Amino acid sequence: MKLAKLSLRLRIFLAMILLVLLASILIAGVTIYQYNEEAHDYHQDRLNRKEENIKASVEYTIKETTYPVIKENVPLIFKDEIYEIATIHNMEINLYDLEGSLLKSSKASFAADSIPKCLDADILNTLSNTLEKRYINNTIENGEGYLSSYSVITDQKFKPLAILHLHYLENDDFLNKELNEFLERLGYAYIIMLLIAIVLAYFLSKYITKSLKTISDKMNETRLEKRNKKIDIDKTSEEIATLVQSYNSMIDELEESAVKLATSEREQAWREMAKQVAHEIKNPLTPMRLSVQSFQRKFNPEDPEINHKVDEFSKTLIQQIDTMSSIASAFSNFAKMPAQQNETLNVVKIVKLALDIFNEDYIVFKASEDEIVAKFDRTQLIRVVTNLVKNGIQAIPENSTRTPEIIVEVTSSDKVVNIIVSDNGKGIIEENKPKVFEPKFTTKSSGMGLGLAMVKNIVETYNGNITFTSQEGMGTIFKVTFPKE
Repeated sequence: MKLAKLSLRLRIFLAMILLVLLASILIAGVTIYQYNEEAHDYHQDRLNRKEENIKASVEYTIKETTYPVIKENVPLIFKDEIYEIATIHNMEINLYDLEGSLLKSSKASFAADSIPKCLDADILNTLSNTLEKRYINNTIENGEGYLSSYSVITDQKFKPLAILHLHYLENDDFLNKELNEFLERLGYAYIIMLLIAIVLAYFLSKYITKSLKTISDKMNETRLEKRNKKIDIDKTSEEIATLVQSYNSMIDELEESAVKLATSEREQAWREMAKQVAHEIKNPLTPMRLSVQSFQRKFNPEDPEINHKVDEFSKTLIQQIDTMSSIASAFSNFAKMPAQQNETLNVVKIVKLALDIFNEDYIVFKASEDEIVAKFDRTQLIRVVTNLVKNGIQAIPENSTRTPEIIVEVTSSDKVVNIIVSDNGKGIIEENKPKVFEPKFTTKSSGMGLGLAMVKNIVETYNGNITFTSQEGMGTIFKVTFPKE
């Protein structure tokens, strides 16, 4: 799982737990390093102290010996004393001549075979070339660490006699035991600390992200088409407060922009509607003007056909006036939002009543029941049916060889009512299907294209919906569905 995909709360939680774990590992590492350094210093100091004490014993032996103090007599001088000194100081002691050859060892003869018979050239060079005349190195024997100290011993006149070798065992059992006990106690302490950190991290991350969660939820609920609530959070951090303030400012700007956009859209819609109405009204005005001008120019009271001409002229004017009246009615009906009267009525009876105004004998009515009761406004229901039937009548071609047929069917299922209007007209082409319910869209030479838009508006006001299926050249089926209550 990528870190970027984790929530902020989980990242804060994991970061705090990781911090505690890293701290425990770091402290354990520092502790082990410190113990090792202390152990090294302890053995170094202990070796130095033993070396000083042994040298003091060696100097005393040289002082009290009866043998002449020369290089050749060193094995005789320390013949028995070397064992006594090694026993007192609990230290392995070896004596080498100045050329690096073994002279005497405190080890038993059968164990002395493991002692180097001759020193390395590096040791001899260091002893001869340094002011301290001393050399220390670390060795590993049988899995145990040893410190080896090499120093030059002198006679009372400070003349070099031999090389003193001390073999010191670095026994860390006691220190390792202390280290293990300390690490064990530290482990218990950090387990308790880790549990506390987990609980603290959980609540702290929850507290930190609570405000962010509130802001996130509010942002997800933000919509342009509704009034959005501002965020009100008390006692929060300065950063969160700044974020909340920015969000609230954005809400104010969004609301102001929404108002401006809605106003602009309404103005634009009415401008377009006004243009359409003006265009539709101009269409019948032009033939009216031409008819009046023609009648005025050709008017002759003595013409024997004058009555017939006046009658034709009047019919033309009346026809164009009716066209303008229908345009005005369509615009008025569309502009007026349907009121929800919620009358309890028999949908079958109302649909029959709506069909009575049509004289076409190819309109067929069907109903699954004699009575289907629903709550709907009577006038609006009639308007829905008449507009759908008119649309079907206008969809039938004038010169079609097929027998026209429009079927209006009313059915019900569970809690909904279905009104289905189907025709065998010319159908709707694919490119026009998305535009069917758009205001002003029409494929007819007259009318404003508001009928189906008005039907959709009415049906959706009553929590219903309208759908259609159409096949070009075969016909169209409109289906209106709305709840009974």
